[in-house]
Amino acid sequence: MFVWSKLSASKWLDAWEDRFHGNPNFVLHIIKGGKSVRVEVFCATKSEADAITKQFGGSVRKLSSDWKNAGSELPPPLKVRDKFIVTQAAAAKDLKALANEFPGRDIISIPPEMAFGTGDHATTSTCLRILVDIGRSRSPGWSCADLGTGSGLLAIAAKKLGAGETFACDYDPFALAVAERNFPRNHVEGVETKEIDILKWKPRKKYDVVLANIFSTVLIQAFPVIIKTLKPGGDIILSGILASQAWDVFTAAAAHGLGFPEVIKKGKWVTARGGWMNDLTA
Repeated sequence: MFVWSKLSASKWLDAWEDRFHGNPNFVLHIIKGGKSVRVEVFCATKSEADAITKQFGGSVRKLSSDWKNAGSELPPPLKVRDKFIVTQAAAAKDLKALANEFPGRDIISIPPEMAFGTGDHATTSTCLRILVDIGRSRSPGWSCADLGTGSGLLAIAAKKLGAGETFACDYDPFALAVAERNFPRNHVEGVETKEIDILKWKPRKKYDVVLANIFSTVLIQAFPVIIKTLKPGGDIILSGILASQAWDVFTAAAAHGLGFPEVIKKGKWVTARGGWMNDLTA
């Protein structure tokens, strides 16, 4: 067993919690005085720990004795409207039990790995609920772009809701690899994936539905790119927004012609559904 660790300023605490949310091997220590935090992720192999180091810096050490995660019990499944059950379980017997317990619902299995989006975080769960509403309002075959796909959960849900052409991207190659494992795990085919830096991306297609569950600071910078992906009459879901930063995000979005009549605050996080202002006021 190996552990990756890194000291960080406490102002980045929310970002670290977001990045490793859903990973049961993630530990965050607040250093005495409150100005710094120590982030740790326990890994079964050195290669897993080295992959985190490559992305975030920090250091890796081998533990001198076996380490077992005391919080290994999986959390309860997430119920999304009357459509989905999202679970971190992966064993066939567990998935069968859930299917029997929740007949008529699609079971989505997203085992906890080092990629954002196991479903239980406020941003992801709210995106899922809005996505169900959108999917039910559209004819089958609508196109979808999942920007910052993480575990691939939203792209999987979109396909199960009737999406046709679906695109999923992330700047993190590890996250993209996780998503690409989760698609066949959930019997989803035909999702185009790509490793990109959204700030440098030059999209060549537009989509009916655009999902952007990304940190606020990146969203604000990325709006000139994001608007190139949304069709007229399209729906856009934004999330990953801290409530304290929501006004800045919506102001930046409005400057690019986007409006958000539906805003949901859950805890300290905000998720919004919107579209082109010209469509919203027509």
